[in-house]
This record gives sequence, structure tokens and C-alpha cells, in this order.
Amino acid sequence: MKLHSALPALAALALAVPAAAQNDTQAETAKMDRGEQKLAKLLEGRVAGEPTNCVMHRPNARLYVIDETALVYDAGSTIYVNYTSDPESLDDHDYLVLRNPTPSICRTTQITTRDRGSNTFSGVIFLTDFIPYERVREEG
Repeated sequence: MKLHSALPALAALALAVPAAAQNDTQAETAKMDRGEQKLAKLLEGRVAGEPTNCVMHRPNARLYVIDETALVYDAGSTIYVNYTSDPESLDDHDYLVLRNPTPSICRTTQITTRDRGSNTFSGVIFLTDFIPYERVREEG
């Protein structure tokens, strides 16, 4: 193949690679936006309090993942959000395994994740401070 006949193909390839990368970036942005939108909807009507290192574990509370965004500890009247040290690695298709000998979940709590389908190890979560969100009280 002569160089001048290969140039159009190389030019087309050069244009296709950035377009594919842009599409991947747009898909990642949309996925992150979905997580952030889900969290924003969950926190509607709530106000953030002072961050805390630990939250008391309550039997009726629920700890779950919002994909690529945060861990949420829903204790009913208060929702605690932990953005973790690497929120992009959070996957809502994984389940959480806590290794916690205390009645609290703290920054130092060891949390690993496992894939729901294969039950294989999929990662480690490093917590940051928990931010409490409480409902705004109406005066009157």
C-alpha cells in the first residue's frame, strides 16, 4: 500500500479515536450525574450538619451505595453521607462487607465490596467523615 493511499484511512482513524473517547467521557459524565442526581433527590428538604468521624449503628438503619457518588447511611430522621476517598470506585452492583467489632461505623471501619453475581472480592472502601443531613424544620 502506498503512503498517499493510506492517508485517508489514517485521517479517518485519527478523527474516530477522539470521537470515541468523547462518547466514553459523555457516558461516564451521565453516569456520575445520575448518582449525583439521585443523592440530591434523597437530600431534598434536608440541611447538612457538622461532619462526624462515626455514626452509631442502628438495627433499623440501612447502609447502601449510590453508584460512583457516595455511601449513604439512612438512619431515618438523619441521613449520613460518606463520599469516601475514591467515590468513582463505588458500584451499586456490589454489596458491602463490614469488619466492625464496635457498635459504630467510623472512618477506620474496614469495608470491602463483593460482586453480587459472582460473590468475588471487588474492592476496598476507605471512609471519610460522615455528613449528617436532617430535615429542615418549619417554624410556626
